[in-house]
Amino acid sequence: MTLQPRVTVVIPCRDDADFLVHCLAALAAQERPADRVIVVDNGSSDASVDIARRFGATVVTERVIGIWPAAARGYDEALEDADIIARLDADSRPHPDWIARLTRAFVAEPTLGVLTGGAEFYGSSPLVNYLGERWYIGGGHYWIKKFLGIPLVYGSNFAMRAAVWRRVRTRVDRTNAGIHDDLDLTIRLRPSDGVRYDEELRMPVSARPLVTQRGLWRRVWRVVPTFAASWPEGAAWRRRDDDQATRRDEWIPEGDDLTPGDLAPGYGN
Repeated sequence: MTLQPRVTVVIPCRDDADFLVHCLAALAAQERPADRVIVVDNGSSDASVDIARRFGATVVTERVIGIWPAAARGYDEALEDADIIARLDADSRPHPDWIARLTRAFVAEPTLGVLTGGAEFYGSSPLVNYLGERWYIGGGHYWIKKFLGIPLVYGSNFAMRAAVWRRVRTRVDRTNAGIHDDLDLTIRLRPSDGVRYDEELRMPVSARPLVTQRGLWRRVWRVVPTFAASWPEGAAWRRRDDDQATRRDEWIPEGDDLTPGDLAPGYGN
């Protein structure tokens, strides 16, 4: 018996109603629609919850304020019925083939555990958008890959098998609102988790973190406490030992029942 993968999209949200409406409209227009969309309300005082419900999303609440607590709450909720957990942010505007690309990749590669991509910034000057894509996100992918041996999992544009989250959900520092959630997740992953970066998997996302020097540097310097919070798990020797242990206990079942033939017509080219 073969199965099509069930894809759940998780969106952490706090007072982002104006962005969320565009994000959910873009998800509603996907060539391959999500099986479920989860909006994690993180203490919003605007119309975010009403908008999420209007688009048919599942709304869950996380009272601990912060991206990591909200994202982790959404991933946990997705474990109920998802094979693939996709993540973007309220200010993301996915291209129509985003979910189709994710689905095809996981079906075609049984050893693929996490797939991530880059950004296409909007809402600022061409120069700021370019520097954000090439220096901020592009530089992050480059240096994290050199340091950790795997690509940076970009929080506004990635998907993982539910089995990967089951393995790392108790390892990440999920209640820590002062660190980068996507970097912390990356640090807990290993090469055997099958992490891949696809430069063609692009996500339009707001340039608002880049428009002020203070906002940009606050995000850059948050890298330091993120690595500090994960020590010694982020150390090279610890990652090597953990990866060997992970390989001995493979999370991908032999004879994965998701095959290229399972994709239904209309999922995109």
